[in-house]
Amino acid sequence: MARRPLTVLLDGTPLLGQRTGIGRYTAALAEELASMVDEVDVRAVAFTLRGWRALRTVLPHDVVARGLPVSARLLRQFWLRAPFPPVEVLAGLADVMHATNFVLPPSVRAGGVVTIHDLAMLDHPGDLPPSDARLPELVRQSASRAAVVCTPTRAVADQVVERLGVPEDRVVVTPLGVDPAWFAARPPSDPVRARLRLPLEYLLFVGAGGPRKGLDRLIAAHAARPELPPLVLAGPGESGVDGRVVRTGYLTEIDLRRVVAGASVLVLPSRDEGFGLPVLEALACNVPVVCSDVPALREVAGGHAVHVPVGDVEALGQALVETVETPPSPAAQAARRAHASEFTWRRTAELTVKAYEKAARRRR
Repeated sequence: MARRPLTVLLDGTPLLGQRTGIGRYTAALAEELASMVDEVDVRAVAFTLRGWRALRTVLPHDVVARGLPVSARLLRQFWLRAPFPPVEVLAGLADVMHATNFVLPPSVRAGGVVTIHDLAMLDHPGDLPPSDARLPELVRQSASRAAVVCTPTRAVADQVVERLGVPEDRVVVTPLGVDPAWFAARPPSDPVRARLRLPLEYLLFVGAGGPRKGLDRLIAAHAARPELPPLVLAGPGESGVDGRVVRTGYLTEIDLRRVVAGASVLVLPSRDEGFGLPVLEALACNVPVVCSDVPALREVAGGHAVHVPVGDVEALGQALVETVETPPSPAAQAARRAHASEFTWRRTAELTVKAYEKAARRRR
């Protein structure tokens, strides 16, 4: 007798608004899960008042939006005090509840799965906006509540075991993936360059700002090396040009691929990362990478990036100069694309389904 598919509630809140890395992860995962109809029946829920109805418009075909408009801030206040309201009250019965963005709701019956992307908030809670001031407490609670914790790298998995006290057999590593379109990405055309005010040659940073990303040190390293090409910063915020620094603002997926493919070097000088998806995407379209020497980035880059000590402005500037001036060999180019091709969203989804099965077996 064939087993019925697991009913999975997926937190689709990161799909709303401008998508950061977590939004892109949630979107790609939902797309793959939607095609695995023999294994999972996916429904999505959004914990928000603003834009709640838009969830239906951003989901893959046949994925149903569930739930009620409700304040996330209010829900979190309730959940910190007691396991109420359970997710079933908000979105109906399910075998598994997958919290894609750190915070796992309580449940009556559903097995809980939470994705913890990194633990940077534990070391630097002051970096969080006031609305997320209690996120460290919520993450600890979610890790304790979950039947399974998913992490994007082994580096984060080790931290979850050590710092949150989660038993190793409850942690599943689900690496992120690279969309096949990245391997066919081409540099921006002249009209795109003009629209985005891109120079012909440029260094590139992709991501949101903030102390964790090391942008101040990158800008300092770049300013100290006038021989370097202009620096392009792609991510949320206003666009503009300030001397040799160009800010594109938020980019669509299509524009982002073009901008990455046209870069001389992608640089990610983060203080800490849980995965570092821009590194993998740059490797996929054959762009050299300079990034921090932190465990997750070493794991993801797999020996195909230049690593520099965190916060070392001089070393960062020197690495950028050397990378720009040293063309990679054909063998190195082939090797980094081959490495990136090992990371697929299908594999992410398959490993995540195994986490769901484990959580369903563990549910009380």
